[in-house]
Amino acid sequence: MRKVTLLLLMMASTLGINAQTDDEYLMEVGGGMGLMGYLGDYNGALTRGLQPMVTLMVRRNMNAYMAFRFAVSMGRLKGDERNAGTYYPLMGGTAYAFNRSVTDVELTYEYNFWPYGTGNDYYGAKRLTPFVFVGVGGTYISGAEKVFTANVPLGLGFKYKIGERMNVGLDWAMHFSLSDKLDGRKDPYGIASTGIFKNTDCYSVLQLTLTYSFMPKCSTCNKD
Repeated sequence: MRKVTLLLLMMASTLGINAQTDDEYLMEVGGGMGLMGYLGDYNGALTRGLQPMVTLMVRRNMNAYMAFRFAVSMGRLKGDERNAGTYYPLMGGTAYAFNRSVTDVELTYEYNFWPYGTGNDYYGAKRLTPFVFVGVGGTYISGAEKVFTANVPLGLGFKYKIGERMNVGLDWAMHFSLSDKLDGRKDPYGIASTGIFKNTDCYSVLQLTLTYSFMPKCSTCNKD
């Protein structure tokens, strides 16, 4: 009887240890789908002219609170002077409209408000956490007049761990570009402007993401 009791205690101890030493994963890879919207001289409403977009992404988890994300997104920007409610004298009275393809490349820093995990791989970790992010990016617009410019993405979102290796997220970001030509027209007011973001175009991105975790962290390495 003592042997059986001792064996059960040893098994319970082992299970308890294993429950607290599940793998922490350093990397995630996946993608997303959502909506992209232009904001500038020819559109001032967040919900007008939204176009579909797709994303491929890789995330490097530094710890349960911080991560870096590299993403490439492709979509379209659409606008119409008739929806802007503004008259542009330099356009000669002809309504201007555009629909251009865009490629966005970005590197962002993410901060989780709560430690993110399954609850077994980090003390107090939660499956659901809100997060914020900021970074640097590049915007490429194709068309008759191609545009390549830098942008600053700033956003927020939620992450939820649906399994040990699967993660789902919903995030929204505003991308502040350094160019006033994403819509194909520069300064339609005809008034010179100064400043890094003065009279420049931007675009918003709302997307749902799904990622797969890999590269488990070595829990027995002293250097980690």
